[in-house]
Amino acid sequence: MRVLVAEDDPGLRDVIALGLREAGYQVDAVERGDDAIDQFRWYDYDVAIIDWRMPGAEGIEVVAWARRNGKPTALLMLTARDAPADRIRGLDTGADDYLVKPFDFGELLARVRALQRRPRGIDGPVLEKGSVALDPVSRAVTVGGRLLNVTATEYLILELLLRRSPAVVERKAIAEHAWADETDPLGSNAIDVQLSRLRAKLPNAGIRIVTVRGAGYRLEEA
Repeated sequence: MRVLVAEDDPGLRDVIALGLREAGYQVDAVERGDDAIDQFRWYDYDVAIIDWRMPGAEGIEVVAWARRNGKPTALLMLTARDAPADRIRGLDTGADDYLVKPFDFGELLARVRALQRRPRGIDGPVLEKGSVALDPVSRAVTVGGRLLNVTATEYLILELLLRRSPAVVERKAIAEHAWADETDPLGSNAIDVQLSRLRAKLPNAGIRIVTVRGAGYRLEEA
């Protein structure tokens, strides 16, 4: 599950990001509100933890932008504002939950789990191309209606290529989407190995993964 953390306090941001990663989440962390909006433009997040007061854009502006642009991500706001009027404003703008600072990390983690359980349709509709269908809710991949056995990394790569198709996807974007630490695959042939294995599983799927030299990869109908 991919989580966005937008918090301008570097110490708190690092603590939240580290704790979530240790709990098994894939985390992107930014310190500015406008950077959070940029992340929303490129990635689909299950949950976003957003501080109210940030440079670039306040958290309430980030929440409003996400809802205005149809982002179904579950949004948890962090703030020192504990007046009822502030909580009402945050929730009415589109936040799903509200946590007042200072807070216990265990409670934050419990709230993230609770947001996961809500039937929001966060991952969107089934992605289809050729005879391949990828269901982001069940995380199942089928070819011609038959279940395809893919690893977690192969699933994430295929999901990204399907979402961006027919655009070219850079290696860095693949690394950021499919690995907890994008520096690991970028410094090796890990991406090429995973793509080779994925191609071998899709010989009659009506799609092909094309290498665009010097740019990245593109998924297109065969």
